[in-house]
Amino acid sequence: MSTGDLLLALDKDAVTPGVLGFVVVALLGVATYLLIRSMNRQIRRIDIPEGEREAGAPREPTDDTDRPDTTSAD
Repeated sequence: MSTGDLLLALDKDAVTPGVLGFVVVALLGVATYLLIRSMNRQIRRIDIPEGEREAGAPREPTDDTDRPDTTSAD
């Protein structure tokens, strides 16, 4: 098979991603990068009280609605 035969075997009507496919993938990559950067910025702005920063610190109930019901109905 020669080079000329290979060129004839290529279909000129074949669909390939081309430049448009590259542009779409590049735009999706840029959009993903910007969204992740924005998300990280928003997460850094969250204010966590000092007492809750420790991993095992239990949360103190603020009123009676947060406390479990310890009364029995017997």
